[in-house]
Amino acid sequence: MAFETLKKDLVDVDTDMRSYLETSEEYYKLKVFKVLMGTVTTITQSLFIGAVVFLALFMLSIGVSIALNEAMGNFYSGFLIVGAFYILVAICSYVFKNVLHRPLLQKFSKHYFNRP
Repeated sequence: MAFETLKKDLVDVDTDMRSYLETSEEYYKLKVFKVLMGTVTTITQSLFIGAVVFLALFMLSIGVSIALNEAMGNFYSGFLIVGAFYILVAICSYVFKNVLHRPLLQKFSKHYFNRP
């Protein structure tokens, strides 16, 4: 009698373990899907906003260059000044890249490791 009860309990444990593993697998699939979709939507939104900002900056740069050309009376000087400004911004960005690296790493680490 005790052997039959033990056998039934072991079968129940096996069934419960299989059910738990299947449920856990589905949970992790959903969690991975949620994280991936969050990442994809964030990247898509960032690319779209970046493209719009790039186009706006491009148009503003052309406008400023033409305005400088008219003010200086020379066709090329405005474009050279705006180009030099962007080169200066690029150099400053390269020199101070570590200043931006640490806050971004902290922000994304906090976001990644403190998930609900």
